Amino acid sequence: MSGIANVFKKLFGLINGIRKILLNVIFFFLLAIVVVVILAGDEPILVPENGVLVVQLRGALVEEKTWIDPMDTFFNEAFGTEGAPPETLLSDVVQSIETAKDDPRISGIYLDLSDFTGGGINKMKQVGEALLSFREAGKPIYSYGDYYSQSQYFLAAHGEKIYLNPLGAMLFEGMGGYRLYFNELLNKLKVSTHVFKVGAYKSAVEPYTRNDMSEQAREATAELYDALWADYVNSVQQLRTIDPRLLSGTIEDFKAVLAESNEDMARMTLNGGLVDELLTREDFRKQMINLTGLDDDEKSWRKITHKNYLDAQDPVFVKTKDKSEIAIVVARGVIVDGYQKQGSIGGDSTAELLRKARLNDATKAVVLRIDSPGGSGFASEVIRQEVLELQAAGIPVIASMSSVAASGGYWIAASADQIWAAPTTITGSIGVFGMFFTIEDSLAHVGVYSDGYHTTEMPVMDITRPLPEAAADVVQSSIDKFYRDFVSMVAEGRGMTYEQVHEVAQGRVWTGAKAQELGLVDRLGDLDEAITAAAELAQVTDYKVVTVEPELNARERFLRDLFSQAQVFLPVSESPRTIDPMKQELMGVWRELQLTSKFNDPNGVYLLCEVCPINSSP
Repeated sequence: MSGIANVFKKLFGLINGIRKILLNVIFFFLLAIVVVVILAGDEPILVPENGVLVVQLRGALVEEKTWIDPMDTFFNEAFGTEGAPPETLLSDVVQSIETAKDDPRISGIYLDLSDFTGGGINKMKQVGEALLSFREAGKPIYSYGDYYSQSQYFLAAHGEKIYLNPLGAMLFEGMGGYRLYFNELLNKLKVSTHVFKVGAYKSAVEPYTRNDMSEQAREATAELYDALWADYVNSVQQLRTIDPRLLSGTIEDFKAVLAESNEDMARMTLNGGLVDELLTREDFRKQMINLTGLDDDEKSWRKITHKNYLDAQDPVFVKTKDKSEIAIVVARGVIVDGYQKQGSIGGDSTAELLRKARLNDATKAVVLRIDSPGGSGFASEVIRQEVLELQAAGIPVIASMSSVAASGGYWIAASADQIWAAPTTITGSIGVFGMFFTIEDSLAHVGVYSDGYHTTEMPVMDITRPLPEAAADVVQSSIDKFYRDFVSMVAEGRGMTYEQVHEVAQGRVWTGAKAQELGLVDRLGDLDEAITAAAELAQVTDYKVVTVEPELNARERFLRDLFSQAQVFLPVSESPRTIDPMKQELMGVWRELQLTSKFNDPNGVYLLCEVCPINSSP
């Protein structure tokens, strides 16, 4: 026994020794970071003379970044590992372009689109408008790609020159989407699906009850995507002279143009007017060096990323203590009950932001910026109640819709003083559903049964037991009631009759432009126009715009400040990166499956748009 004990003692000693070594390595690594940050002090970031602003669009273009622990972000950057999908803040991109337009040190813009995955047409249009304004100032915009996705090309088309690798490609795939249908799988697993809904077009539950798309869903989806695609094509045609056959969407036209270019995809893009020149990466690098001059330290062309450029701006000290404020509250993501980090809309956490704005004496108006396909009905109402409290306090509220503001996203907007949307906003989806599963047949199939006693006849929701018919009636009645409340609330807020709203509701999804025609939206415009409208309602002319953000605890503030400074010293990869298409598809499947984990409404009632992209990329 003593021999075995000896072995375990030595084994434990070895494990403990390894543990101490790892802890020491981590400790000294963190210590080195602190020392570097302290020694660096306030060393300024220099903007190169005649430099090019590199607008780096990584991942999705978003209104608000998803919360990630600063320590996780730093270590992912430091060791080149992948964390959460990358995101780029829309306001940072627009602000950097607008600032650089009048900066004599900035000679042009390079659009780094190699890792850009999209973000909704309206967000890309805001970037595009800033780019066109930059060009009007007499400064060029360039982009280079090994290939261009549809979203990448949309932004590249706003530039003066588009370059493509001689082995690259670009083609217009159109818009649409496919969903996974699980009905047969659930049947094989003997899972009972209980669905309750109102709205002929409310098809969010179809994947669990069918193996294909219903005709109503197909009709609504076709109308939506056809309108979005028409807007995309029209925008691109205004920016570039493109062979119309490449935009026709027919395979015959595409094959004909490709044949004329000897089956060379890159040559086809050049001949078809999509790009201006075919260059290797090295040729493009040399061309940019000739344009800006050589950066001796970097051995490349003179440039600065848009994030560093924003950090390099000299602060302007203006006395704003007593200035009126227009508060922006961003509601981005699926609406979930409770408190949530950025990237999801928590009923309590978003209501708290609205309350924070209301209790601030400087707040004169609030713009609720919505980018959401909906979610929990209960959480949506918690948020709307705070909108009503703002109005009761004499603070006007403007709902500003981004790429998506449908179902629960429309619910939280419906009572606002004005609703603004982009022409391509996906909105509406005024419908309600409830759904849950029971596994009594699955258990019985493997010989497991549920039995017991209950003191009353009131329905008990137990996944191990069949759903009583009386319970199903109660649930359906509550869903019907919730739909009537939804339509009535919209009718009251929009000055419409119940019948008028019901006619355009029933789960139907619309573009922002169509929603305005139907009376669901007041005005078409972007966030800046909504802010101006809010100031007019509040009757203020001298104001500042403030984004209301959640409070960080002491640990989060410390880590944010520490690691955000330390990240400046990490090397930035200059080589073009490519997006793994297989990984993208798998992530899409995972997001769809993960959505069910957000079904936490205490009443089991959901206002969720079935065709709205969660990350709103075209």
